[in-house]
Amino acid sequence: MPNVPDIKPEIILKREEVVNLLLTSIALEEIGLSHIINAEGEKIQKVVKEHCLSLADALSINDSVERMLRSVIKTEMLLQFKLEDIRKLDRHEHEECCFEE
Repeated sequence: MPNVPDIKPEIILKREEVVNLLLTSIALEEIGLSHIINAEGEKIQKVVKEHCLSLADALSINDSVERMLRSVIKTEMLLQFKLEDIRKLDRHEHEECCFEE
């Protein structure tokens, strides 16, 4: 049996650092979504440039892009909720500072 050492990782972050990390995670997810949207646009451009495209192929590509964009929109909604929660967290920090004085 492998021996697992007694590791006690202690990460201590201040509230402001946590808020910044959460905002960064949203920004990184947004960048990822922008790449997906760009790729879908390039997919459509490539298909449009093909002159031998049948109606069935065009509709199939359209359905594929629509499904992907629906997924992107769902993710955007979740990110919006996450951002709203972070703003509440940050607002509570400012309120606590005011009450401590």
